[in-house]
Amino acid sequence: MDYTPNYNKPLRIICLTEESVETLFEIGAGDQIIGVSQFVKRPKEALDIPKVSMFTSSNIDKIIELKPDLVLGFSDIQKDIAKDLVEQGIDVWIANHRSIDDLLRYISTLSKMVDKKDQGQLLIEKILKNIRKAEDFSKTLKQKPKVYFEEWDDPLISAIQWVSEIIEICGGENIFQSKASGNLAKERFVGHQDIIKSNPDIMFACHCGKKVNINKIKSRNGYSDLAFIKSGHIFELEPEIFLQPGPACVLDGIDQIINVFEKWRDR
Repeated sequence: MDYTPNYNKPLRIICLTEESVETLFEIGAGDQIIGVSQFVKRPKEALDIPKVSMFTSSNIDKIIELKPDLVLGFSDIQKDIAKDLVEQGIDVWIANHRSIDDLLRYISTLSKMVDKKDQGQLLIEKILKNIRKAEDFSKTLKQKPKVYFEEWDDPLISAIQWVSEIIEICGGENIFQSKASGNLAKERFVGHQDIIKSNPDIMFACHCGKKVNINKIKSRNGYSDLAFIKSGHIFELEPEIFLQPGPACVLDGIDQIINVFEKWRDR
């Protein structure tokens, strides 16, 4: 029997989370995506792709029906979805990147998987260029603004690692930097008294799945004398940019942080 190898790149990809969608579109492989998360908002070309998944649950039957040759997910939270799909003989890659270095490694690996190595390297270089721009900007700050980034309000959850790194790269000081490397959300729980004691100059609120109520934040007990309340330096950020570990956070996200820091510098 003559053996003819057949090991083509994956052509039918399902993305259970947003960062893989954006990465694939950035490297020119968006046309290989056949299913996405309900939460996908970027890029606009992805909005018409069939929705097959939430974050903690997926429509397994629909995924099987679409006959993917690769499913991409993120974090231990999706381990049960991965298990159900693997039991059906479907290839699954669950990434768990938490830092900017991890993100660059993720882009490199994923681009090779879909035969877009060169495009992946161009995306990495684009991100590094933006990081260098942020580092140059940080040198214009005479002092570092103290920043509180709130990922959730009940319980209070502070910034995850890649967000904390962006704040620091742009010249800020994440007041809960020591908690940022915690992989589990509970490792980043903080208290109101911790925030009051730190008296941050700037607050970013970025709540996944719901609008931020800035007036409610302003009325929190003990907050009226905080620096960011008095100066009005409290801002809502988009979770689709900052709370997904993809290119958005180090491209658009960095630009947004720089814009706020610039206004604080020139106040």
